[in-house]
Amino acid sequence: MSSPGLVVALSGGIGGAKLVLGLSRVLPPEDLLVVANTGDDFEHLGLSISPDIDTVAYTLSGLANPELGWGRRDETWSFMETLGALGGETWFRLGDRDLALHVERTRRLRAGDSLTAITADVCARLGIACRVVPMSDDPVRTRVRSETGWIDFQDYFVRQQCAPVVRELAFAGAEAARPQPALMAALSDPRLAAVVICPSNPFISVEPILAIPGVRAALLACAAPVIGVSPIIGGRAVKGPTAKMLAELGLEVSAASVAWRYGDLLDGYIVDHADADAPAQGPRVFAAETLMTTLADREALARAVLDAAATLRE
Repeated sequence: MSSPGLVVALSGGIGGAKLVLGLSRVLPPEDLLVVANTGDDFEHLGLSISPDIDTVAYTLSGLANPELGWGRRDETWSFMETLGALGGETWFRLGDRDLALHVERTRRLRAGDSLTAITADVCARLGIACRVVPMSDDPVRTRVRSETGWIDFQDYFVRQQCAPVVRELAFAGAEAARPQPALMAALSDPRLAAVVICPSNPFISVEPILAIPGVRAALLACAAPVIGVSPIIGGRAVKGPTAKMLAELGLEVSAASVAWRYGDLLDGYIVDHADADAPAQGPRVFAAETLMTTLADREALARAVLDAAATLRE
């Protein structure tokens, strides 16, 4: 496929990273900008952890753990075993190879380097050719309000395994955060061909990006089509708590609900063939095979997204 121009992909972790990998294989590297959610970032054991950035980087470099869906393949766990024996916190598992990245990121942040610069260097060393950037260099932290009060996101997501009922979400620090300059420049670039909202959880992977001042307005103003990809297939989430969150926030568990959540942001919406009749109004709907179990699936969905964008540009 010849390149349509610049493509911006907004991504969370596992689901988003799969589509990003597909896009990276059908686009020239200079024409793909991946903007990763950092609302999941947190401090743990004195280290700065960036789960979604790392999942994207490991996926693009071929290092992702195919069984767990997070972390690195061929991982060892001596650090966690020793930490547990010493009575330390082990609810958030850090593999020995993965640990090195967190240590180096923490060292460089404390030395004054930006998360953008660190991410670019890590990606270069991992052989990733396309650009991967955080949504902001300023800290934004997702928080969840349950029936017992406010919970830090990783406490909810990992330690409590998404068990608390979600009543509200907040993105601490978002109001003061500055959007990633590369994102804002891309959205006004005359070469921009499409913005892709990957099939990530809308509440915890995409909305933190949209909460940064100026981002939503820039997306609405950009000349290129904004294409969303549904994370729901036939009333079920492929992975993670998306379906649970939709239900707890009083929304129907459907592809249409996700499109409704994004509102007027979307020009096009990719749904699975199982959901081809939704939504009835709003963005133009395109049906495709959205379950990505193989590399060929990822590439096929990437092409379907780019084809939809081309149709909308006509």
